[in-house]
Amino acid sequence: MAGLKYMSGFGNECSSEDPRCPGSLPEGQNNPQVCPYGLYAEQLSGSAFTCPRPANKRSWLYRILPSVKHKPFTQIPCGDLTENWDDVEPDPNQIRWLPFTIPKTTDTKVDFVAGLHTICGAGDSKSRNGISIHVFTCNSSMVDRCFNNSDGDFLIVPQQGELLITTEFGKMMVEPNEICVIQQGMRFSVDVFGETRGYLLEVYGAHFELPDLGPIGANGLANPRDFLCPVACYEERTVPTGYTVINKYQGKLFSCRQDFSPFNVVAWHGNYTPYKYNLKNFMVINCVAFDHADPSIFTVLTAKSTRPGVAIADFVIFPPRWGVADHTFRPPYYHRNCMSEFMGLIKGHYEAKEEGFQPGGASLHSVMTPHGPDVDCFEKNTSAELKPERVAEGTMAFMFESSFSMAVTKWGLETCQKLDKSYYQCWEPLRSHFNPNWKPSKQ
Repeated sequence: MAGLKYMSGFGNECSSEDPRCPGSLPEGQNNPQVCPYGLYAEQLSGSAFTCPRPANKRSWLYRILPSVKHKPFTQIPCGDLTENWDDVEPDPNQIRWLPFTIPKTTDTKVDFVAGLHTICGAGDSKSRNGISIHVFTCNSSMVDRCFNNSDGDFLIVPQQGELLITTEFGKMMVEPNEICVIQQGMRFSVDVFGETRGYLLEVYGAHFELPDLGPIGANGLANPRDFLCPVACYEERTVPTGYTVINKYQGKLFSCRQDFSPFNVVAWHGNYTPYKYNLKNFMVINCVAFDHADPSIFTVLTAKSTRPGVAIADFVIFPPRWGVADHTFRPPYYHRNCMSEFMGLIKGHYEAKEEGFQPGGASLHSVMTPHGPDVDCFEKNTSAELKPERVAEGTMAFMFESSFSMAVTKWGLETCQKLDKSYYQCWEPLRSHFNPNWKPSKQ
């Protein structure tokens, strides 16, 4: 949307006033006896009060009415949103999904919340330790309703269609090849402009951070200045027929009614905000001599666990880049991993499986489940001339990697009817090249 403004930086202390109300931020204190313009002061805490300062997350919102003014919450149907990881038996096989079906605009109207479907996950929102992976497929905007996740943070990856996301902090336009993060407790509403699809990573008990760079140095990967947060933009709107607030709480959905828009924040300040990031800004690190580096060099954001170096979830991308490694099989190697790997494709063709893995689809390689290039990729790249070449041009694949052993839901295995049951066959033609008489070539 033309005219939307943002502030840059990751985790910065920011402040914003709607220009219609200059001076709406209190000076010198957070909670004056009477706020400018007769506003209410409300703090949104994303961490415990006593967290160390570098990890302390909170924002102060100055709003026309406080969020506490609403009718009681009542439970509503969850649809295909679930935290029941025991609904079906475990499946250790390689799993791939064809592109998930988007409801047609000529059919029933489905908004962002109604279009959420849980694919897999593990852990528990009550104990604040876990992960869920969802897909969203929708065709209409949210009208007089907003969503609020009390369980954790949402990382949203649109694949088809733009998302205009209205939050208490302001508005963000998020397009395919961009991502956004809506942190725990933040109310938001999603407008779409046709048939829309994307992926959603939910983490409980941790917030996303930039990964440590170690010997890479001070710069590289996702640079902090490229993250954008919205600016204050309030709406003073009464809704006599009732505005619905939907709350995800302990894995269930609840709704309440109020007679005003929740996006009535005139000014705010703090470091706990929604934000977005354009994946084209990622500064790619890659091998320039030999061998294939581990995919952790492509980490955009990480949600850390309490174990050093082990993530609840990493968000990893496979962006366009140069491949120049000598004496090397350049595509991803064959692998068994102590982590779970869920992959999606925003656009293009993924290098290790140019056929079958399609935009809007997905794959899951669970803990210690073997995976790697298909036969065509292997044969092509063991005989290719190793000259500098562009890799993944016009492509953006991504991975949600997690230390949790994730269970697939009944919707993911059965209801969606998008399971590619022939996936295993892409490795069936692999043949032995073993030669017991091989000798090293004389130089």
